[in-house]
Amino acid sequence: MKRILLIIFSFIFWLWFIITNILMFAIAFVIWILTLPFDRKLAILHQFSSFWGYSYIWLNPLWPTTISGRYNIKRGKTYVILSNHQSMLDILVLYGLFRPYKWVSKKENFKIPIIGWLMRLNRYVEIDRGSKESYRKLLATTGNLLQKGNSILMFPEGTRGPGGNIQHFKDGAFRMAIDNQANIILVVLDGTGLTIPRGGVIMSGRKRIRVKICQEIPFESFMNKSAKELMAEIREMMLIEYNRLLTG
Repeated sequence: MKRILLIIFSFIFWLWFIITNILMFAIAFVIWILTLPFDRKLAILHQFSSFWGYSYIWLNPLWPTTISGRYNIKRGKTYVILSNHQSMLDILVLYGLFRPYKWVSKKENFKIPIIGWLMRLNRYVEIDRGSKESYRKLLATTGNLLQKGNSILMFPEGTRGPGGNIQHFKDGAFRMAIDNQANIILVVLDGTGLTIPRGGVIMSGRKRIRVKICQEIPFESFMNKSAKELMAEIREMMLIEYNRLLTG
């Protein structure tokens, strides 16, 4: 009986998701047109995108979510924001930070109807994983954005981890932070990997999602470190914070 109810609820949710995506994209497009002449960072469009994306988490009774430390991300400051990655749902959850930033996302996501169109309107950053040329372009693009005061949010693991494990990091985010003298913010989340089976659409039942935004790591604390050294230190910090989140 529980399985049947989850199937019905999942069907209703995804139908609602599709219908509202069409409506919300139309609103986003109007916002983009009206604000583009004066909002060069597209902060207003991103804020609307955050409301849109997080609404699917907030309104779903199966996904109770708590976000702590949101105000550690200071308004007016520029960060490289790094989060662990468990599920595609992480993107919707992290919109709940309600802070301005540019996503770094694999190129395949930009090809998804509506979602990919919104990402292009927001001028989020595309990367072709495994391409050295794309990696060089990523560093140049994010460097330009950071120098103009745009924060960057990315998953240093590069892909979703199995279960609750935190995988090895890639060094691109740490090169960005060092080269552009940007502060780092760690975001640790848990629970999203249990909400929907990978490759499936039927929800797994009520799952608690927790997000912790840590205190900023100032550039001055790592300015003399290499990207590899910083990467190892930050991963260790994330493992510690993740374990605290699980036991807290």
